[in-house]
Amino acid sequence: MSTQEFLFLYVAILATMAVWRCAPILLLRGRQLPERMESALGLIPSAAFAALVANDLIQPATLTSDPVAALVPLVAAAIVFIVARKTKSLVLCAVVGMVCYGALVYLAG
Repeated sequence: MSTQEFLFLYVAILATMAVWRCAPILLLRGRQLPERMESALGLIPSAAFAALVANDLIQPATLTSDPVAALVPLVAAAIVFIVARKTKSLVLCAVVGMVCYGALVYLAG
């Protein structure tokens, strides 16, 4: 791929991203959205984060090669879920998650 082709592709992708991200903001500016729509849009950050976390927790290759190692992140996530439900503290969840994961890797290793 030549430099010109790369730059053309890069600019085309950048322009497409800009249009799809900026157009809704510009078109909906100053308008009142229905409450149901606002509620649905409010779930997007949580859903995106959950998708990222699930991608790291469930790894089929590890499940087949070493089932105990595959369970470590799931057990740590379960403990963090319990802490989150009881405390609702993001910082505490992060600390507990790191400590549990480290301890479980040490114990399983």
